[in-house]
Amino acid sequence: MQVENKVVIVTGAGSGIGKTTALHFATNKATVVVSDINIGTAQAVVDEIRATGGTAIAIQTNVVNIYEVEALINQTVVQYGRLDVLVNNAGIGPKKLLKTADATLEDWNDVIAVNQTGVFYGMKFALQQMLKQGHGNIVNVASLAGLKASVNNISYTASKFAVVGMTKSAALEYGSQNIRINAVCPGYTESQLLDQLISVRPDMGAMLKSVIPMKRFGKTIEIAEAIVWLASESTTFMTGQTIVLDGGTSL
Repeated sequence: MQVENKVVIVTGAGSGIGKTTALHFATNKATVVVSDINIGTAQAVVDEIRATGGTAIAIQTNVVNIYEVEALINQTVVQYGRLDVLVNNAGIGPKKLLKTADATLEDWNDVIAVNQTGVFYGMKFALQQMLKQGHGNIVNVASLAGLKASVNNISYTASKFAVVGMTKSAALEYGSQNIRINAVCPGYTESQLLDQLISVRPDMGAMLKSVIPMKRFGKTIEIAEAIVWLASESTTFMTGQTIVLDGGTSL
């Protein structure tokens, strides 16, 4: 894909979709800033990229901290002179899957802080830099839960619907300024979040697969391929879109 020499930040890149996305950008010769709240896992991804001849650095970032997100953007620009692509991937799910009336305030606050406010912080500071340099590309990782109802999951659903709306609003605002903003909406994908969901009950995995027409979970590389494609020069007339990768679940 056409991302060679692009400077790319991926948040939540220490594991799951974020890790695979960082590795896939590096495979396609982008320069990758691996950002994660866990510096150890971020550095491990950097080491993996460097071992295959790629270019990457790790920056520890808690996306709920506005100052750390601002520092992430600033450090990237100091290191590489620009920011071509931001992938807002960092995300969490609630600790307990409960109906709305029973949902905990802790889960609501934590999930909204990471999944919604964290994406806002990333967009805010990335856009400031992209406006200065005259170009840029943002890919937000939303979810199928941002397009259709998800029971017992009010905080996650709210946060992902918000990400889809934020993507569209910002794309409309900056479309004339050479800045593109799109989102991917994965369905059930092999990751820590899915493992957490499946652990709720013994038959959960089989039950989830039963509603997927392809009868399997997505793979992180399948999501990463879409993210890198959206960040590439192959999609220069695409902005404000949500790409659904769910094995047909939304059908």
